[in-house]
Amino acid sequence: MLLVRYFAGARAAAGVSEEKLEAATLGELEAAITADRPRLAAVLTACSFLVDGVSWRDRAAALPASATVDVLPPFAGG
Repeated sequence: MLLVRYFAGARAAAGVSEEKLEAATLGELEAAITADRPRLAAVLTACSFLVDGVSWRDRAAALPASATVDVLPPFAGG
């Protein structure tokens, strides 16, 4: 089971700070978390993902079964 943690605008759009889900790939995870959340789907277009602390871009690559996935929208500031 994956632990998905949302930050900043992604947390606001998801309505939760974290949740546990089953998904084999990042693409499957995105489909699962946006199924009933159109606002989150819009936010995800600008988000980056960390899987166990490592940037993850390949939406078709297999995720580790018990990974932590951080959903990070762009942050303002400098």
